[in-house]
Amino acid sequence: MAKKVFISAGGSGIGRCIAEVFLNNDDEVFVCDINGKSLEQFQKDYPKLHIYACDLAEPEQIKLMFAEAIKKLGHIDVLVNNTGISGPTIAADELSFDDWNKVINLNLNSTFLITQLAIPLLKQSGAGVIINISSIAGRLGYPYRLAYSTSKWGLIGFTKTLSMELGADNIRVNAILPGAVDGDRVQRVLQARADVAQSSLEKVTQNALKNQSLKYFVNPKHIADLCLFLASDSGRSISGQILPIDGDKQCLS
Repeated sequence: MAKKVFISAGGSGIGRCIAEVFLNNDDEVFVCDINGKSLEQFQKDYPKLHIYACDLAEPEQIKLMFAEAIKKLGHIDVLVNNTGISGPTIAADELSFDDWNKVINLNLNSTFLITQLAIPLLKQSGAGVIINISSIAGRLGYPYRLAYSTSKWGLIGFTKTLSMELGADNIRVNAILPGAVDGDRVQRVLQARADVAQSSLEKVTQNALKNQSLKYFVNPKHIADLCLFLASDSGRSISGQILPIDGDKQCLS
């Protein structure tokens, strides 16, 4: 039976890849994103896709977006919380309070509000699924990325607690922790780290890969495939789990 799937920040990157695997599985998918142009292009490629452009840092916009999601979907079977910004790459004593708040607000506060609004709709499913996209920074320290790492660790407690609260409603909750994902974004992050450390991009890239078993960055399709599995009947006994997908990364340095 086709599932009704809601994905935040699904207009591009990992979010779009996740949305595509559910669309190709003949599920009904609703995505929101701040980038309206990306959403419009996505809908051209997949005409059955439901889209909504909004700024997830703004609670009132989230509430309006959810009203539209209810009209389109009726209920939700799968919620994928993919919202997140990296924030600045900077030493902790130089991080501004405004930049700290921006990261915490989008990565944690908006995820809380989206999930809170979705819970009644997930209960209607009878077998709801929440998947929180955390990060390798949610299990390892991440120098110069204090706000980002703190927010991603926060998602772990969020996941564990929700799984305990919602299990009685047959809603399972898990977190996926990707490592560095192949693409333009990781290149920008590595360049920023190189700039802070006054090093070369090549050296920083080699350093990023040296402490993991698999010597390549994560394919976003593999993250999407894991989401599809967790939402399937094959994943029906998996809840409260923290699932790294990072090439067996041992540390960030």
